[in-house]
Amino acid sequence: MPPEPKTSSTTSDLYIGKSTLFKTFLMLGVAFISALFIWYSFRLIEDLKEDTRAQVERYAKLFELAINSPTSGEELQFIFDEIIIKATFPIIVLDKDNNPIQWRNVPELDDSDTTRATIERLNSMAAEMRHDNRVFPIFYGTLQINSLCYGDPAIIGKLKLMPFVEVAVVLAFMIVGIIGFQNIRRSEERLIWVGMAKETAHQLGTPISSLLGWLELMNKENRSELSPEQIESLLDNTVENMNIDVDRLQRVANRFGKIGSIPKLQECDLNELIRETAEYYRRRLPFEGKGTQIDFRPGLIGMVMLNPELFGWVLENLVKNGLQAVDPKSGRIFLETAMTQDKKGVQINIIDNGGGISTAASRKIFRPGFSTKKRSWGMGLTLVKRIVEEYHVGRVRLARSRPGETVFEIILPNSGEIKE
Repeated sequence: MPPEPKTSSTTSDLYIGKSTLFKTFLMLGVAFISALFIWYSFRLIEDLKEDTRAQVERYAKLFELAINSPTSGEELQFIFDEIIIKATFPIIVLDKDNNPIQWRNVPELDDSDTTRATIERLNSMAAEMRHDNRVFPIFYGTLQINSLCYGDPAIIGKLKLMPFVEVAVVLAFMIVGIIGFQNIRRSEERLIWVGMAKETAHQLGTPISSLLGWLELMNKENRSELSPEQIESLLDNTVENMNIDVDRLQRVANRFGKIGSIPKLQECDLNELIRETAEYYRRRLPFEGKGTQIDFRPGLIGMVMLNPELFGWVLENLVKNGLQAVDPKSGRIFLETAMTQDKKGVQINIIDNGGGISTAASRKIFRPGFSTKKRSWGMGLTLVKRIVEEYHVGRVRLARSRPGETVFEIILPNSGEIKE
C-alpha cells in the first residue's frame, strides 16, 4: 500500500514551492542563455581576429615580394592603393624607425593628412598595435625596412557589445513575462475565488432548500386530521430526509475544507462509491416521457486509494454535466469501470448521449472560468482535474465527443487485489 500523504502540507506550500522552482529554473535558463550568447559572440570575435591576422600576413608577404622584385615605386603604390586599401580595418605602414609613412582606414584621419597631431596619433596607435602583437615585419633581403601594423575591424567592436545587448533583451522579456504571468495568475485567482463562492452557494443551496421545504411541510401539515400512525410516519419520513440533507451539508463543508490541503487517502471500493453517486442522482432525475436514465456497469477492478468525499465530488460534477447535456426525455448516462490493459490502473468512463462538445471548446474545458453554458462559472471541470491529478495522482481527459456520445475518462492507480 502506498504511503499516505502528509496532511500538514498545504496547497499554498506546494504552490510557493512550485513558484520558487519556476523562478529558479527561469533564472538558470537566463544565465545559461546569456553565457551561451557571450561565449558564441566571443568565439566569433576570435575567429574574425584570426581571419584578419591571416589577411594582414598575406598583405605583408605581398608587400615584401613587391619590394624584393624589380618593381618601381609606382607599382608599390599601386599594390598599396588597389589591394591593401580594400581592407576594412585600420592599417599603418612604419619605416625602420617605426615612424608612420602610410595608413588606411584609420578612424577620423585622412590618408593624406601629415600634420603633427596626426603623426602623434598614428604613433600612439601603432605602439598599441605592436604591444598587442598586431605587427608584421617587411624585409628587403635580410634587412627589415618596414612594419605593417593593423587594428580590429569595426564589426568586432560591434560584436563585443552584442552579447550585452542580447542579455538585456532577454532580461527585458523575462521581466515582462514575469509581470504578465503574475497579472494572469492574479486574474485567475480572482476568477477562482468568485467561482468557488458560486460553487459553494450552489452546493449548499440544494440541501438547504430541501431542509426549508421539509420544515414548511411540517408547519403546514394539519395534524388534527391525521391519525397517530400517520403523524408518526410523517415525522419518521421527514426526519429521515432531513438527516440526509444535513449529512449532505456536512459532506459539502468537508469537501471545501479539504480543497486547501492535501487530503488523506484510504483504500476504497470504487464501484461502491460510483454506485452511491448514481443512486443519488437517480432520486433527483426529472422523469418526463421516457425520462433520463443513469446506468452503472461495474467491472472487476482493484481497490483504489481515494478520498471518498473529494472523489465523490468528481463523479457528481461529471454526472451533473452529462445530465445538463442530454435531452431530459431520452437522456442516457453510463458509468463504467474496468482495469487498464497493463493492469496497473483503474479506468472510469462517464458517457452521455448529449449533443457533444465542439473541438474548439474541448481544448479549453478544464480551464478555470471556461464554460459552454450561459449560467455557469466554469469551475466544475477545473475542480475535477485538480482533484484527480493533484490529489489522486491520476489522469482525466475528454476521450472523445461527438453528437450522441461524449466520453470522459479517468485513470487512477490500482492499489490492491481485484475485487470479485
